[in-house]
Amino acid sequence: MWELDEKKYLYLLFLLPILVLLFLYNLYWKRKKQLEFGDLKLIKKLYPAQSTFKFVLKFIVVILALSSLIIALVNPKIGTKTETVKRQGIDIVFAVDVSKSMLCEDVAPSRLEKSKQIVSQIINQLGSDRIGIVAYAGSAFPVLPITTDYSVAKMFLQSMNTDMLSSVGTSLGDAIELSSTYYDDDNKTKKLLIIITDGEDHVDRAKEAATEANKLGIKIITIGVGTEKGGTIPLKVNGVVESYKRDSNNEVVITKLESKILSEIAKETKGGYVNGNSTKSVLDYIKNALDNIEKTEFESQQFTDFNSQFQWFLGIALALLCIDILLLDKKTKWLKKLNLFNEKE
Repeated sequence: MWELDEKKYLYLLFLLPILVLLFLYNLYWKRKKQLEFGDLKLIKKLYPAQSTFKFVLKFIVVILALSSLIIALVNPKIGTKTETVKRQGIDIVFAVDVSKSMLCEDVAPSRLEKSKQIVSQIINQLGSDRIGIVAYAGSAFPVLPITTDYSVAKMFLQSMNTDMLSSVGTSLGDAIELSSTYYDDDNKTKKLLIIITDGEDHVDRAKEAATEANKLGIKIITIGVGTEKGGTIPLKVNGVVESYKRDSNNEVVITKLESKILSEIAKETKGGYVNGNSTKSVLDYIKNALDNIEKTEFESQQFTDFNSQFQWFLGIALALLCIDILLLDKKTKWLKKLNLFNEKE
């Protein structure tokens, strides 16, 4: 397992392509000036020891040295061993609706982006709970199994979009059924399923799935994202709205928040429903719900003894800089024989 200590220095890597472009422009400019000055063959005779290959090689060495220095600044760390850690918490699965209706912008910036913001904020206020993520539309898809690694969870969360599932429609039942398989039956940890959706359900078997989930000891909290007035579903290309989703009659689709079904699902498991348009209200509600759920002790494996690896990259950078100093612009006999850049007359 590895981690990056100072990720902000990775932005320095963007300087390298700029240096490459400046170098190429410099080569172009020098050749242009040489052509203006006179015949290239005559110029080469005036300075026969000059090596284009060595000039390019020195630049490559410098670029590699700078890359190593930047990585040294980032300071990669490697976990050398794992250990079992005892924690107290519950198992939480987030089921996020990624159907096309979640593109509706009746909640800024959109229902889906608002959902991801809510989940991210909930994760931020968790302690030692284990979390998993499920995406669903017309079918459900496992995104992340139960884990204690919140940073990985956020990374997978941000990558979720409405194109990750090809099936059309929305099936709350599938989301509940797949989420139910995430929990360890042998573990006595309390189970919580948080569904973030606009409530649209085209399969109409969510209540039955919730009843089965209740038998497994799963409590469901539903978060409704959207407005009862609703809105259109924009279809964008490169961020620009080209059209709006239409139904089979060529009428523009208006999607609305269906809070009733969400309340009924939550009621089946003695959970609760909360409107997700106010992030603060959601966070307060979830915090209160978590405070009233009994925490269970469980074991988890995690990497420890992270050792810094910057010294290796620093050593490589210094070695490359020494090579650059020792490299001369003049031709060497064995390179001259190779004639890599057609430098022979």
